[in-house]
Amino acid sequence: MPTVSLTPTGPFSLASSVRFLMSFTPASYHHAPDDILRLAFPADDATSVLGATVRQEMGAGGVPGRVQAELSTHPGTPAPEEPATAEPAIDKVGRPQLARILSLDVDGSGFPALGTDPVMAALMARYPGLRPVCFHSPYEAAAWAVIGNRIRKTQAAAVKARIARAYGQRIHVSGQVLPAFPTPAVLRTLPHLPGLPDLKVQRLHALAEAALGGQLDATRLRSLPADYALAELRALPGIGPFSAELILIRGAGHPDVFPRHEPRVHQAIAAAYGLSAAAAADVTQLSRIADRWKPYRSWAAFLLRVRLGEALPRSVAPQQRSSHFPTATVRNLSERHGSNLRSTAQLMLGQ
Repeated sequence: MPTVSLTPTGPFSLASSVRFLMSFTPASYHHAPDDILRLAFPADDATSVLGATVRQEMGAGGVPGRVQAELSTHPGTPAPEEPATAEPAIDKVGRPQLARILSLDVDGSGFPALGTDPVMAALMARYPGLRPVCFHSPYEAAAWAVIGNRIRKTQAAAVKARIARAYGQRIHVSGQVLPAFPTPAVLRTLPHLPGLPDLKVQRLHALAEAALGGQLDATRLRSLPADYALAELRALPGIGPFSAELILIRGAGHPDVFPRHEPRVHQAIAAAYGLSAAAAADVTQLSRIADRWKPYRSWAAFLLRVRLGEALPRSVAPQQRSSHFPTATVRNLSERHGSNLRSTAQLMLGQ
């Protein structure tokens, strides 16, 4: 099976990526008791499917090193026989797509410099080597946005998983059989999808056509000025401002976009930096704070969002929720401002 090597530029930990995926609802990721990341997903060519077995070497002193991945290509239409791999397709599609999924296509050597900001320093210490783990493609991010519109994340994840099992290619990946989400070429032909109303099915068909037409090409989206790319994405059926940002940042893997329509990120910034209630709702002021994180605004927002996600569930034991945000900052927010920000601050403090 063809093997590709990816050398991270800057800190990267595959183990941290796996831990994130285990708690990332859209991924529905079930981790085996080993150090391997297993993935199956539609390829960027919109017609084939890739399987990936990903490992990371450990260097001197236990420092994470090169990433090695075994990749296989398969036809997008489910078939009973196991197809042969195609190494040229691996070189052309598989390697760059996997690198983008793991944010290894970005030079992260400058990211530690954000540690001059105490908030960022604390987050990097808490999540060493964690980079954004992206959706497999802008197409899958867009499909998730449509499936998940106005329903709970857990329900949306169950629907997406059922669609993959029913209509996606099943790939053997390092001892497991993984269903991939249907390729655009397959999805556009499906008249009905389990658990989805007709309007969402129609929108998914439109997204499949857009993917086949190149409108959801990750390289093209990232080459555009962010405002232009977001405007293009908002023109797609069922894609609003929040979803457009999701597709560009977590689908195409753009490393330097501040999510202006992600309330949870704004909530996390407010708690971390001790903002007033009015300032917490002021996206312009939040974006000025985010300017400190250039050219890694997406990465910094991702870490803030991950930390908030850990802090929010009340079922987690207080000692496991202890915050790496400055205690005085978060407590000051709790004392001065409304109930929503107060409750978030208390959770970040583990109270």
